[in-house]
Amino acid sequence: MMKRFLLAVALLLPAAAFAAGYSGPLDKANYDQRDQASLQRGAQIFMNYCLGCHNAQYQRYQRTFEDLGIPVDLGEELLQFTGDGVGSHMISAIDQDASAEWFGLTPPDLTMVARVRGPDWLYTFFRSFYEDESRPFGVNNEIFENVGMPWALQELQGVPRQTYERRMVDGQMTDVYVGIRSDGTGTLSADEFDQAMLDLTNFLVYIGEPMILERQRMGYYVIGFLIIFLILTILLKKEYWRDIK
Repeated sequence: MMKRFLLAVALLLPAAAFAAGYSGPLDKANYDQRDQASLQRGAQIFMNYCLGCHNAQYQRYQRTFEDLGIPVDLGEELLQFTGDGVGSHMISAIDQDASAEWFGLTPPDLTMVARVRGPDWLYTFFRSFYEDESRPFGVNNEIFENVGMPWALQELQGVPRQTYERRMVDGQMTDVYVGIRSDGTGTLSADEFDQAMLDLTNFLVYIGEPMILERQRMGYYVIGFLIIFLILTILLKKEYWRDIK
């Protein structure tokens, strides 16, 4: 029991450190674990842009490829960038000591981050980076203030900037904050980028609990069994009471 408790703490602490406290509104992540195409796109983003620094050390490549309908040989060729076997865990090739020196903290493992912080937090976090020249990596995040990481997906989004518009408020022209907007230099449009972040969130939800669909499917069988058992129990009760009366 103590070993299980210590393991749970070891899993949760890195992700908790990754997610600073935030109590404001979050955007709804309408992900779908049955959308295999979305999961495949999310896996591609994760492998290409996140796994360079972050681990997903409790998830195996082969399990991921098989669950997501990716041929193992194709996944090994296009999505696995280490020399390890396809049955190995998803470990970043970055040196852990060097990463701690560069970022001030070893980048946390992301296997359980969706379960710790929730899909809505992740989806909002990915879409809340903005340019901030006062920060070491030139970016900040609206829901994770002073985030200690570069914005790895800037290539897709472009340079995100906090945007203000001149509007009349109480009879005076005032700069009103209207949100984060890209400068348009990214490879994706705003809608495409939002969808990509939803795909990435979907994938992180998957690696946090790869058995979720099977667990839900088993739940339906269990509920069905209990309903049938309840009906049989009621009929048996009526049969017993008929003899007693």
